[in-house]
Amino acid sequence: MHSNPRARVQQRVRRRAANSDAYAFFNLLTSPELLTEVESLLPEHRERLFPPTETLSMFLSQALSADRSCQRAVNEAAVKRLIGGLSRLSTHTGAYCRARMRLPPILPANLVRHTGQAMIATAPASWRWHGHPVRLVDGTTVAMPDTPANQACYPQPRSQAPGLGFPLCRLVGLVCLGSGAVLDAALGGYCGKGNDEQALLRTLLDTLESGDLLLGDAYYATYFLFGDLQERGVNAVFEQQGARRRVTDFRRGRRLGPRDHLIELRKPPLKPDWMTDAQYASAPEALTVRELATAGKILVTTLLCSKQTPKAALKALYRERWHVELDLRHIKNTLGMETLSCKTPAMAQKEIWVYLLAYNLIRLMMAQSATLVECLPRALSFKHTLQVWIAWDHHAGTDHESALYGLFVLIAEQRVGNRPGRIEPRAIKRRPKPFPPLVKPRELAREEIRRHGHPRKVK
Repeated sequence: MHSNPRARVQQRVRRRAANSDAYAFFNLLTSPELLTEVESLLPEHRERLFPPTETLSMFLSQALSADRSCQRAVNEAAVKRLIGGLSRLSTHTGAYCRARMRLPPILPANLVRHTGQAMIATAPASWRWHGHPVRLVDGTTVAMPDTPANQACYPQPRSQAPGLGFPLCRLVGLVCLGSGAVLDAALGGYCGKGNDEQALLRTLLDTLESGDLLLGDAYYATYFLFGDLQERGVNAVFEQQGARRRVTDFRRGRRLGPRDHLIELRKPPLKPDWMTDAQYASAPEALTVRELATAGKILVTTLLCSKQTPKAALKALYRERWHVELDLRHIKNTLGMETLSCKTPAMAQKEIWVYLLAYNLIRLMMAQSATLVECLPRALSFKHTLQVWIAWDHHAGTDHESALYGLFVLIAEQRVGNRPGRIEPRAIKRRPKPFPPLVKPRELAREEIRRHGHPRKVK
């Protein structure tokens, strides 16, 4: 009998690793299906120092590293070639940057979708909620370098004066609640017709399958989205929109319990600008949805049976929506996608997909480890897994298979604490450096410094 928790975890992993399918998730990385997917997306290319697969690998290394510069990636490749006894590689970054430009953008995008679908296909049924595969949806923005090309494609917010803001890309993603994998994403500008979160989500609806459950915040609780999801056989749980919260009356409709009822929604009389006449005509004339008040929120859902899905279960489920916020934070802050480095729209889009692919590969590690130690992937630490994988990638020898169970033990050692209702102030304690904000274009500020020198520090 092992009294040491780490020894018990090791014993459990060894026992599970003896099964033939123990490395199901890990083997997705080298599966014939994934290799076939990569081969089908590769462009015609001649033999180079940086072929597409090597370029993608180095690009991923940048996304997983604290130092994301091209110089570091090329330096590391040059050192590996020396150690491997190959010909010397120049440390100039020009060839690698041109290789990144040649990389087809569809390659990382399709690999994100492929790894996401492969993970949910392999996930055990215990990762579902009441038998439903839960899909999280949310949007965020990503800042880009302030170049004319980026500004033209992804304009800055209108509140920013010209020359003072940064181009912003809006991203809406579908995430699997059970595994944490990104299933698909849509990119658009921060402003302009067809770039809001609703419009971007509509381009992703084909990713959803009948029986799925879509979980999102109040921005998505619209009549036509409910109708589209109902037609696809997809259920939904959203927070009620603020405008409808003020007119919600639980005395109306069919009462299911305290502050819990079924109501009928009628099709809006005016067609939205984004809809065609045919789409509006095919939309249902009425929808039955369920409204319930819980934990200071009003939820609206297509799960109509209060016995199969009681209010307490829906309350607990909606708390799980916060995971998508944490997932976006991991992608933007832990991996570093919050501020991109590529200076053209095509390369910036490619950079975003590479970050999403790197995120999914880390989630693969977490899913494999969770399967072996019999816990949920959400119970493991994303940042810890990232750190362990980077160390493994740098120091593991050629015989990886013999030490894989040890890798999964290390990943499973750090668990995420369960802290329901945790509240933290959105404020920083450490003061920034006493530099004034840049309130004019940089060229004008430089010219003033040339003429008058730097301004004196204000004490």
